[in-house]
Amino acid sequence: MSKSYKLAVIAGDGIGPEVVTQGLRVLDKVGSKYETSFVKQEFELGAAYWHKTGEVLPDETLAKLKTFDAILLGAVGDPSVPSGVLERGLLLKIRFAFEHFVNLRPAKLFPGVNSPLSTKQPIDFVVVREGTEGPYVGAGGFLSKETPAEVAIEESINTRRGAERVIRYAFNLASTRTDKKLTLVHKNNVLVHAGNLWFRTFTEVAKEFPNVKTEYLHVDAAAMFFVTNPEKFDVVVTDNLFGDILTDIAAAICGGIGLAASGNINPTGEFPSMFEPVHGSAPDIAGKNLADPTATILSIAMLFRHLGNNEAATEIENAVAKDLIARGDNKRSTNEVGDAILALL
Repeated sequence: MSKSYKLAVIAGDGIGPEVVTQGLRVLDKVGSKYETSFVKQEFELGAAYWHKTGEVLPDETLAKLKTFDAILLGAVGDPSVPSGVLERGLLLKIRFAFEHFVNLRPAKLFPGVNSPLSTKQPIDFVVVREGTEGPYVGAGGFLSKETPAEVAIEESINTRRGAERVIRYAFNLASTRTDKKLTLVHKNNVLVHAGNLWFRTFTEVAKEFPNVKTEYLHVDAAAMFFVTNPEKFDVVVTDNLFGDILTDIAAAICGGIGLAASGNINPTGEFPSMFEPVHGSAPDIAGKNLADPTATILSIAMLFRHLGNNEAATEIENAVAKDLIARGDNKRSTNEVGDAILALL
């Protein structure tokens, strides 16, 4: 039975349009094989749009994005735009408006990929990062700004509802995996309010999943074990800020941020989820056909899995794995990587 989905495409800045082009080629080829079509609409959002209009993400555009089944994002950011304008006004605005309370970051070391670690054990875990609370809500402010007495306050907002829903998502995910293990990461010996809320919630929800093994780690210990013993992890759940930092460590030990895919997920289906490569816009190589589109292609696999087509997602991941072995240390252009992965599908 054929299926059709509406896909919003935000290519964004820098290398975004280049890697998105390759991702969409894979999307269309795999979609046609599985009788899945995508009605795509591009949205001109990012640095160029901000320079042209003075706006980042108008409310009417946000309302239109809401009508789609999923969103594909390339990259956002440009040195010509003040720091925080696009990040808060576009990325975080979408995450908060569409309740992307799960930021899903797989960490898998593919065969043939060089890791800075000496481990020979398989690295294959997933970080479930809370996406709509913590310090990123923007609560706080300044006192006596730009004076010697300046005070900057950045508040971390944590709710029982917010912690429980992402913890429950992580337990459900862990219960589907082979190792069935879930690690909570926080800092409850120092962050005695937020940490206590997360730990109590984790302990209570764990009673509903007796088949899932659990452990708790302070974030500094988790960061150490990500580097020294990453094979010990299966699923990790943590708050917004800790997850932001830990997932970049996870990307580094799995070959670099250029291979890292992500999904900003609304598990309820009330709003469209958004899939994007983790890397930035890399304006220094934009337009030079040098960017590796692999992370975008792996994000397409995550999109298929989110839509319920695990077979299509696995086929894309297997093609990427074969290509990474075949290319070895050879440098390939953006188009060459796309062509090679398409040929393997």
